Amino acid sequence: MSKLENKKIAIIATDGFEQSELFSPLDALKEAGAKVDVVSVKSGEIQGVEHGEKGKSIKVDQEIAHADINEFDGILIPGGLYNPDALRQNDKVLSFVRGAFERKMPVASICHGPQVLISADVVKGRKMTGFAAIQKDLENAGANVTDEEVVVDQGLVTSRNPDDLAAFNRKIVEEFCEGKHDRQAKSVAA
Repeated sequence: MSKLENKKIAIIATDGFEQSELFSPLDALKEAGAKVDVVSVKSGEIQGVEHGEKGKSIKVDQEIAHADINEFDGILIPGGLYNPDALRQNDKVLSFVRGAFERKMPVASICHGPQVLISADVVKGRKMTGFAAIQKDLENAGANVTDEEVVVDQGLVTSRNPDDLAAFNRKIVEEFCEGKHDRQAKSVAA
């Protein structure tokens, strides 16, 4: 049996995702046996970028408006400049993210992706990292920020940038294998 067989992971993304930060974890999760759905704010396909230039697109499996957090065992939020900025302005995305924390699911995010977690009010008191430009934002939102390639705090996995993908991918597979974490919901704002 594969490590993540019978686990279903949602990758939450929209146009402007950094392609390596979606496709590399997607491949690692599938390789470990997970079923992975791309969940987005729109149907059809979403367009990735590679360091600001047009990159590969990917088919959307579910629209966030119809996605049920109870169908999943964890979520992943890739970065890119535009992807997190659009996601963090969508109430259904923020509710979906909060739902994962309330259910103590593992959550992973890389680069600018943790901006979505800031807007969902789930970072206070958590040990985290993110792209250098958002580390102050994480700190201001109450996270305990450290500048490491990958940080794991009770099922919450964060990394800084594409250079950290190898370490990030190893940890997300490990955390999604472990499943629910009793302290994951600790940071959810009342």
